[in-house]
Amino acid sequence: MTTRRPGAAAPHLQAPAADDPREVGGYRVVARLGSGGMGRVYLAHTPGGRPVALKVVRPELAGDPDFRLRFAREVASAQRIHGLYTAQVVDSGADAPTPWLATAYVPGPSLQQAVNTYGPLPPRTVLLLVAGIAEALQEIHRAGVVHRDLKPANVLIAADGPRVIDFGIAHTAHASALTGAGLRVGTPAFMAPEQALGRPTLPATDVFALGALAAYVAGGAPVFGEGPDSTVLYRVVHEEPDLGRVPAELRELLWHCLAKDPERRPATARVIEAVRDHPAVGGRLHFADDWLPHEVTTEVRRHADLPAPPATALATAFDAAHTVAAPGAAHAPSLPPRTPAPEPAPEPAVTAEPPVRGRGRGR
Repeated sequence: MTTRRPGAAAPHLQAPAADDPREVGGYRVVARLGSGGMGRVYLAHTPGGRPVALKVVRPELAGDPDFRLRFAREVASAQRIHGLYTAQVVDSGADAPTPWLATAYVPGPSLQQAVNTYGPLPPRTVLLLVAGIAEALQEIHRAGVVHRDLKPANVLIAADGPRVIDFGIAHTAHASALTGAGLRVGTPAFMAPEQALGRPTLPATDVFALGALAAYVAGGAPVFGEGPDSTVLYRVVHEEPDLGRVPAELRELLWHCLAKDPERRPATARVIEAVRDHPAVGGRLHFADDWLPHEVTTEVRRHADLPAPPATALATAFDAAHTVAAPGAAHAPSLPPRTPAPEPAPEPAVTAEPPVRGRGRGR
């Protein structure tokens, strides 16, 4: 792995801009990972040097009391989710002037990025992704949460399997922006019919999205086509998905996931069982070294090549001169200068042979 100088951005990272915070909630910001409807996402480090993905919400959302209530509620729910195929929520500042959320950093691209760059993924890779995401959904649903926006951009690829992100939390930003009656939350190409119609979402809603996601990853195109949101939503509700680009060995499983009636969709446990029984998997759900195409594996390794956090003393001096007071940024209070300890008096000369000292007990 290539060693980078402190503060240097890897190719998949963006250097912090002048208006980006240098520290939030005690987490030192190293680079910007991206931005979205809720706010900006940064690569940051814990005081002990572990990387995290730090999401800082937009100022206009921070000033919305309804958003704050929803954000705090969704974060509390997300903190109860501990699945191995989810990005763990490790900390949050729901009450901060600008709310923020820290999750475990996943060293890998999103499924959206992988398909855009390298094209559709092979059937065995897609099946393993489906099993991992289905297990993530099991944990999310067990916590009483429905994801509501499962899509390729919200699934990251790690060396040992997928990681589902933004479970339930992205809903808060959409709900603040879409306050009119009948407006829907989610991404049209991956919405279930009941969601497109503004009806209550269920765990089966996420299973439909999983089917649409897997078909996109396997075929390289959304199964309900492209175009204006209203057109795509009409197809979701009234037309059958187009699985023509999906390899034949995947169509039956995905067809069941994409059933219009939520009660006809398989439960997540049944999805995992179907993947395990599939001939392309051979009864073993195992994310071995070859589960991804070579070029995607190389991309995952690039994402693991992170800039090192700056040394504490140098970072403190840099912050004192360059820190921008960004909204919600937390800064350590300044400490009074340390008074040097007095020089010890010289010991008197010893002429007798000193006694042998016992071995000290180190920590």
